[in-house]
Parts: sequence; structure tokens; C-alpha cells
Amino acid sequence: MSESCSGNCASCASNCSSRDPKDMHIPCGPYSNIKKVIGVVSGKGGVGKSLVTSMLACAVQSKGRSAAILDADVTGPSIPKSFGLSGRAQGNDEYLFPVESKTGVKIMSVNFLLETEDSPVVWRGPVISGVVQQFWKDVAWGDVDYMFVDMPPGTGDVPLTVFQSIPLSGIIVVTTPQDLVTMIVKKAFNMAKLMNIPVLGIIENMSYALCPDCGKRIDIFGESKAEAVASELGVPVLAQIPVNPATAALVDKGAVELAGDEYISKAVELLERLDSE
Repeated sequence: MSESCSGNCASCASNCSSRDPKDMHIPCGPYSNIKKVIGVVSGKGGVGKSLVTSMLACAVQSKGRSAAILDADVTGPSIPKSFGLSGRAQGNDEYLFPVESKTGVKIMSVNFLLETEDSPVVWRGPVISGVVQQFWKDVAWGDVDYMFVDMPPGTGDVPLTVFQSIPLSGIIVVTTPQDLVTMIVKKAFNMAKLMNIPVLGIIENMSYALCPDCGKRIDIFGESKAEAVASELGVPVLAQIPVNPATAALVDKGAVELAGDEYISKAVELLERLDSE
């Protein structure tokens, strides 16, 4: 144990000899049967992580599987808006019930617990982490084939809580083409490896745009770095999602379920292969 160690392993990502080796995962509630849990992470905000989470859940649901989203981005929840959902989540004395989208995707977000959807969440890190744990264990999720955890950006309290508390089957890292984002992606990747969480692959959002007149590909944010970064990290590129005004419009209208899986089919195929593991 180093001189700077506080002795609180729950708030530390270091893999030192003093760490308690016991399993720190929290079991989900008795009314939840969750088969696979996929974390969707990014090194920084604004890369489209919530869009990717929503598209993955919708694609899985459309294939006859039960999908759910645990919105762990407590201070910046955008999942309900993408699905056109509002109002309060229902519950009883023991459990909360997830809100279901039009196609049956089960969702729990702090926005379902606030008086109004634009009420700010002004909480400190430990409180936010506690809310995420409650979403996992105190929500009656029912039968879920794939749960996607939409995490806040960075490598702070909430990602650490999710990595330690929830039995993740793996994570997907979302990035964009800029060099700065590429550098930060490696931080998220290295955190996952430090915590022994499998990295399933990289999804590059805002990868390019297509000219509406001639169909020419335009690299708005510069040449894609996805393949090079993925090769360096030893993981596959699962999707390269273009800038698409039509998709943005669907999200703004709360109709992300109509976006389809044209660009993320490879990612969905990988998730389906997890069933055999």
C-alpha cells in the first residue's frame, strides 16, 4: 500500500497488491434476469455515445431480442429525449419499473425521476454513483437479453462504479476522427483493461458525410483514424457512422427507433455472437 492510499478500494482503479480480491459486483434484483450487459463509453463528451447506445438497443430489439438501456449519464441524460419519452417512472414500495419505448426497449434514466426534464442534477460524485447502482439493483427489469449502459464521458466516478459494480460482458468505445479524441479513447481503453473488462471494439461516429448531390464522401473532421487506432489496440472497428441530417432529425423528434441499423450491423452481429459464449 502506497503512502497516498486511503484504503478505500471502491474509489480507486489501481490494481495494487493491497486491493481486496473479492468480487465487488452487485447482484441485480430478484425481478431482473439480465443476460448480457454492454457498456458504451467514450473518453470525452460530444462524440455521440448516447446515439450509438440508442441505435444498438433498437437494432437488437428489432431482431426479436429484449433490449434495455441503463442511462448512467446522470447529469446529462439524453436517452429519454431520443425515444420521445417523458413523465415519471412508476414503482412500488420495493422497486421501480423501467419505462418502455414504442418498440419495447426498457429504459431507466434520472429524467424519469425528476419533477421536470430540465431540472438540473446538482449532486456530488458519490451520490451519482449510488443512483447508478440503484438503477441496476432496485429496478425490476424483467427478462433482458442485452442491457446497454450509457456511461458519462471520461474515466471518473461513474465509469469506475459501473466497471466495479455491474458484471459487464464488455464495452464498446465510441470515438470521432479527430486526433484529440483518439488520444482520449486510449485512456478509456486502458481503464477498461486495468479493470479487466473486455473491449469489444470501436465505433467511430461522425466518421464522414456524403454529398447529397453527387454522393461523394467528405471527411469533415479529417481522415478517419479508426482502423489505425483499432489495430494499435488490437480490437475491431465495429462501425463508422456518417454525419446524417436525417438521423439527427429523428433523434430530435424522439424517433430514434426509426434510424435503422444500416451502419451498425457489424456491431449487432458481434453482440449476437456473444450469445454462444
